Amino acid sequence: MNTVLLATRKGLIVFERSAAGWRHAAIHFAGDALSNLLVDPRDRSWYAALRLGHFGVKLRRSTDRGASWTELSAPAFPLKPESGPLADDATPWTVDMIWTLAAGGGNEPGVLWAGCLPAGLFRSNDGGASWRLIESLWQDPRRLQWGGGGYDHAGIHSVLVDPRDARKLVLAVSSGGVWATEDAGATWELRGRGLRADFMPPELAEDPNSQDPHSISRCAAEPDVLWCQHHCGIYRSADDGRTWTEQHAQPSSFGFAVAADPKDPQRAWFVPAQKDQFRIPVDGRVVVTRTDDGGRSFTAFGAGLPSAHAYHLVYRHGMALAPDGQQLAIGSTTGGAWISEDAGEHWTALSRDLPPIFAVHFAD
Repeated sequence: MNTVLLATRKGLIVFERSAAGWRHAAIHFAGDALSNLLVDPRDRSWYAALRLGHFGVKLRRSTDRGASWTELSAPAFPLKPESGPLADDATPWTVDMIWTLAAGGGNEPGVLWAGCLPAGLFRSNDGGASWRLIESLWQDPRRLQWGGGGYDHAGIHSVLVDPRDARKLVLAVSSGGVWATEDAGATWELRGRGLRADFMPPELAEDPNSQDPHSISRCAAEPDVLWCQHHCGIYRSADDGRTWTEQHAQPSSFGFAVAADPKDPQRAWFVPAQKDQFRIPVDGRVVVTRTDDGGRSFTAFGAGLPSAHAYHLVYRHGMALAPDGQQLAIGSTTGGAWISEDAGEHWTALSRDLPPIFAVHFAD
């Protein structure tokens, strides 16, 4: 891949590879905060989710690699009912952020999914021109037990469409666990047996509805294999999220980002950090860890990454893996960005002087 897109607090920053190496190529929406991006694999459109504070949430699409942008409708909740079981819902019925965007199946042109903060799931059938709240999940009484995972309210940050059947989705909620549908959102199953939240009271530590999965990623070649970077460790599932097995990594099993190899169900990448109040690299050294054997062992790679007195944190959407399973890119909330061409073993700096980076994506 020859293009890296960075969603930052001060715009969408584009790096491109030339004969002389990687270079800063463009900035779009300069000064505006982006919460995430989507590069639609079906038609290569770029979608930019903007979080503009007082001016609200905005969504833009480009079909010409950023040369021009079209404003789209943004997901929005209906009016909160004045009576009934949701009348006392303490969750704001206002979209604060589009936390993730996902393309529908290859046989669903125009279908998009948006996971938001607060934790509403929205579907568009027309490429983002209009959106519909998936009320079956929003009205599930178990949603009212969800808590904020770093924000005041819960949010949906991972939406995984099954490449075998686009009606099947897996979601991750911080904090509200792993949810799945096999009928495009008509009904939902709370999954997550084996996950453990040690920050909860003992009687709720294994409650699937109390889990804080920071991010989940699916192996495209074997879609039942999922990897989870959980608040309390690294987990792997071989049955589409129904059950999970904890893995133990060094220098830490805490972090936010995870990338599953698209071809090899035994391989995945993580970016470790010190836990909870610290949220900085272990021993001040940035590394990316990789497992090649399903989590039985991990190797830490740091060649080309800051090796001392570093304070970079790679957030949950801050690592991208190209379809070839060899190119990786990471971006930190301290404004550093790096790329690897050899499955994470060696890294080259794109820049160390960027705004905080919230999401990283590759584009053709």
